[in-house]
Order: sequence, then structure tokens, then C-alpha cells
Amino acid sequence: MDVDLSTDYAGIELSNPILVSPAGISETARRMARAEAAGCGGIVVKTLFQDEVTRTSPTPRFRVIRGGGSSEDSFVLYSYEQASPFGPERYAREIESAKASLKVPVIASVGCFTDEGWVKYAKTVEEAGADAIELNLSCPHGRPMLTEVDVSRAMCDVTRLVGENVSVPVIPKMTPQSSNPAIIARDLQEAGADALVMFNRFTGLDIDIESESPVMHGGFAGHGGPWSIHYLLRWLVSTTPELEVPVSASGGIWGGDDIIKVILAGATTAQMCTAIVTGGYGKITRTLQELGETLAGKGCSSLSEIRGRACNRVLGTDEVDRRRRFVAAIDPAKCTSCGLCEEVCIYDAVGRSEKKFSIKKSCQGCGLCSELCPQRAISMVALKPE
Repeated sequence: MDVDLSTDYAGIELSNPILVSPAGISETARRMARAEAAGCGGIVVKTLFQDEVTRTSPTPRFRVIRGGGSSEDSFVLYSYEQASPFGPERYAREIESAKASLKVPVIASVGCFTDEGWVKYAKTVEEAGADAIELNLSCPHGRPMLTEVDVSRAMCDVTRLVGENVSVPVIPKMTPQSSNPAIIARDLQEAGADALVMFNRFTGLDIDIESESPVMHGGFAGHGGPWSIHYLLRWLVSTTPELEVPVSASGGIWGGDDIIKVILAGATTAQMCTAIVTGGYGKITRTLQELGETLAGKGCSSLSEIRGRACNRVLGTDEVDRRRRFVAAIDPAKCTSCGLCEEVCIYDAVGRSEKKFSIKKSCQGCGLCSELCPQRAISMVALKPE
């Protein structure tokens, strides 16, 4: 089946929904060319900050944190990679060079702290040929405002200000660290946003036990990885049905199936960062292939056929089926008698006889033992109707 992955994002035509997020991987025209060669649909250039101190990042600035194992689920990229090292003139030249040599759309990313800076930098990147401007008001390394209300108001004010001074699409990038991103998203749309990015990275901290101090550079840092997609999906399905502008999903995008998930949740595009930083530009190629294969496997020829399909399928508290319908069952041929199921079961529902394990009638069907069994020897089976 022929699959059409093309996407319209705030009036920008993309060959596919994969956008490279603003980071070192999109810092120069040369690196942007590598991203294009790998198959991305568009590129967001590493952020130009007005705050000059952020243009020099410390070394080292990356730490890979794994929480008890080698699985991707426990993977965290802890990073303090800040702004583009360039001032506005050199930044503009990189955009000009990219626009002259690349076919994919190039989106600038700007972060300022004065009205004059926002207007000046936005006009500079527009004149350089940027197809749109992301407004980075939520950098995890930035100087945070005091309250959530302040942040929301500032995001709306800047969106309105920049929109009044440029003609290209204006796309604010939202912080995940708010009590209700849906409200902020609606406010940003009303302020004139042509699209939204949900979300920037979370701000975090890791501490070295020996030195009793923060690791690496000694301060807060951004942290991301595959784990963050679940927070993203939660807010996409709650927000996109109420918006008229498109949303670019950012956070935890690790492969083609993740892109399918965010599209099902209503997103228009998906931004990749950590996956490329830790896996190389080839990760784009593999993800694009996975995306096409998964979409074709679903019998769909375009992304529009599935966009937002999951949004009206999220059940509320009163709608969840709470009947006890399943119980655990152990396959003795696969069971190695490791005893993990017995240790974790709080219902005393695992019986033991000469190192052989079985499930007792007290099983509540919670599913935890099935999920944790290292041999996949436990399955959940439907209860027979009484």
C-alpha cells in the first residue's frame, strides 16, 4: 500500500511529520543537511537566545542516567546544552545557508527576555528566510519566572507581540511544568499562535552522593527520554480537540509507533531530539520507515485518517469498567520458580508446592505478576461467567 506521510503544519508543507528539535543536532547548516539526508520533514534550528551567557555551554554537558537496568524505559538523558553559540548575525547566516542548500522547511527558534529583543530577533530570522519562528519561552535551563500565572501571561504577550511584527507563522513552545497546559494552550491560540509545541523538556536535578552536590555543571538541567511520552499523550488528547491550530508533539518520541501514538492523540507533527542525540541521524531514517510500515499495517494511506482518533476514546472515572474480569494463570512449562510473583503479590494469591507455583482464588486480577514475570510465564485469562 502506498502511504502518504505529507503534512500541513501551520501552512508549511512537510513531506512527513518528523521535525528535528532545536538542539546541537540542528545548530549549523551542515548538521541540518545531515538531518535532511536522513529523511526528516523539517528542521527547527537550535535556539538563538538573547541572554549571551547561555551561548557557551559547559563541558561535560550530557549525562546518561539509567534507573536500574539497561532498558530504554529507564533511560534519561540529563543535559545542560543551552543556546546556539551564535549571535543573531551568524545565526541568520546559518539559516540563509540552510535555505539555499536544503529542500525541507527550516524553522527558527528564538528566546529573549525583552520586548525589543523579541522583535529584533524575530525580524532577523524572518529576513534570513525562516519558514516559521518557534518562541522558546520555556527552556529548562532558562531563568524561570516566579509563578505559573506569570509564565502564562508572558507567553501570550510575547506570542501577540511577535505575531504583530512578522508575517511567518509564530509557534510558541510550551512548558510541561504547569498544572493545566490545556488552559495555556487555549490562551496562546487566542493570542494569535499559528501552532503550538507541546512540550519543552522537564527541568530536573541529579545529586552525587559522594560530593553531596548536583552533578555535572552543578545546577538544574533538562532531562528527557522515552519515558516522557506518556505525559505528552495525556495532554494531547485533552487539548487538541479544543484547538483550531495544529500541535507539534515533543517529548519521548523514540520511533515510528510513538509518532502514530501522538497523531492518534491529535498532533500534526512530532519533534525528535534525544533519540537523535543518542542514536545519530540514522534514527530519523529508521523512524520514518517504521512510521510508514505501521500506518500501512493499519490499512491507512495517510496520517489524516488516524489523526485524533484516540481523543474521544479516553474514559472518565465513572465510565471505567470495574468488574473483576480476569485472573492470573501460570504456565508450568515456562515457570522457573524464581518466586518473584509470590514476593510482589499483596493479595497472597500465589501458592507454592515443592517450588511449583500456582494462582489461588484470592487473585484480584491486577495484572502485576504478569507484567513483571521475567519468563513471561504468567498470563491474564478471562473469568468464566458465573
